[in-house]
Amino acid sequence: MSNALTIRSVAPQDFEQWLPLWDGYNAFYGRSGPTALSPDITRMTWARFFDGYEPVHAIVAESDRRLLGLAHYIFHRSTTALGPNCYLQDLFTSEAARGKGVGRALIREVYERAQRAGSLRVYWQTHETNHTARQLYDKVAQNSGFVVYHQRFV
Repeated sequence: MSNALTIRSVAPQDFEQWLPLWDGYNAFYGRSGPTALSPDITRMTWARFFDGYEPVHAIVAESDRRLLGLAHYIFHRSTTALGPNCYLQDLFTSEAARGKGVGRALIREVYERAQRAGSLRVYWQTHETNHTARQLYDKVAQNSGFVVYHQRFV
């Protein structure tokens, strides 16, 4: 990366560069091919980033006018706090950007935005086999030890 890394809110004109990152993120978690997200979900996700009534936000990492990573985060209420919680739902960097501080910079920016919004907590989850990402996560946050359960409705 010859130019400095910039972390900024996603912009409508970023779609063409955001989409391969989004597709890479989903492929990493097995949502590709026959199990891919429908194009409707991708279109709605993108639209939510620009809807002021939605609690869904997106930032990107950019260098040399190329997007290198993305982070999507959501503010939500909690029964245990007055201010909102911030859930870092998606974090992904291009393979070429890994190990260069891009993921850390995206997390740091989510932290800053969460604090400005009055959130006392940012949290996320990852698969236990995501060893590379967990090396970073162990440096920038605490593992809460919680086990996540879910039930999918078709």
